[in-house]
Amino acid sequence: MSTELLKIQALGALMALLAAAAVQAEPVRAERLEALAREVSSAERDFARTLSDRDLTAFAGFVAQDAVFRSGHDVLIGRDAVVDGWRDYFKSGPAPFSWEPDRVTVADSANTAVSSGPIRDPAGKVIGRFTTIWHRDGAPDGAGRWRVIVDQGVPLLECTAPGGR
Repeated sequence: MSTELLKIQALGALMALLAAAAVQAEPVRAERLEALAREVSSAERDFARTLSDRDLTAFAGFVAQDAVFRSGHDVLIGRDAVVDGWRDYFKSGPAPFSWEPDRVTVADSANTAVSSGPIRDPAGKVIGRFTTIWHRDGAPDGAGRWRVIVDQGVPLLECTAPGGR
């Protein structure tokens, strides 16, 4: 058998092997992103629990140093400003609102994610929606902590259909 023919056969076998690996890698990648989405969902629930637990220190631990929080016209930039801006929500008594994610998407990088869901008043009525952008701290083993880098709450508006219907 000629050297050229052996090279072509080896190249063909390598291409087949790479194609099979790529087909198998896609489900693994999807499974990994789904697992990370569950991690982010859990982090969001833990983040929300800091308000119901009235634990401002734990809340601050979820907020990235350079976070941006926006609600209406109010913009808070940086962890210190966010914590100061949210301090009144953590006063004693029942929490003024709660939230939980109903959608989570993780970027292919596996280090950035977005979560969103309803905001509820103390009686459980939906009063708005939130969107949170998360970034995973750069731990070399990929096990960094998820922190909030952007958060926005939007109140629900009472709208009527055209023609008042």
